[in-house]
Amino acid sequence: MNFDKVARVWDDELRIERSKIIAKEIKLNLLGKENIVAMEFGAGTGLISFNLYKEFERVTLIDNSEEMIKVVREKVKALNVNNIKSSCYDLTENSLDEKYDMIYSSMSLHHIIDINKITNKFYNMLNSQGRLCIVDLNEEDGSFHKNEVGFDGHNGFSQHCMKEMLEANGFTKIESYIFYNGKKGIEDIAIEYSLFIMIADKGE
Repeated sequence: MNFDKVARVWDDELRIERSKIIAKEIKLNLLGKENIVAMEFGAGTGLISFNLYKEFERVTLIDNSEEMIKVVREKVKALNVNNIKSSCYDLTENSLDEKYDMIYSSMSLHHIIDINKITNKFYNMLNSQGRLCIVDLNEEDGSFHKNEVGFDGHNGFSQHCMKEMLEANGFTKIESYIFYNGKKGIEDIAIEYSLFIMIADKGE
């Protein structure tokens, strides 16, 4: 999918309502302390973070789509938000020296080919006792993206396999559960799917 081309129509009713549910679930799994500095990876137009930014001292929204980030910046200006920073940046190919207390991602990792590489970067970008929060598709048969020509990502994830990968990268206290069941209309067919949330901590 060319995310630059769809940025201006991304915020449809379904995504707006789903983002509220996802943000609520992430909020339930925050660190429980003040002055959290956070990052959202694959932020898109910021639908998740604009439901969460008041929980953080600062939050950085990162996406490799320039048009998506333009939409984020327009929202920041329109809402006069002063604790959101945004960056058009390809974290899969580059690294950042920034450190965060929390990193979260929603419906983005299944577009990333090398999941092990990016989660290792997340680990290194987290402060001691930081937290990673991933929301994504449960493993499915490919129906969710069947109308996207050239899709070369993942057909969701096995929670068990993702947990093992996070453990291999140093994460601890890993928990996950399904919290959302939905339907996606494709070619007049309602494709059923579910989302899980996975929480993992970085120790000392």
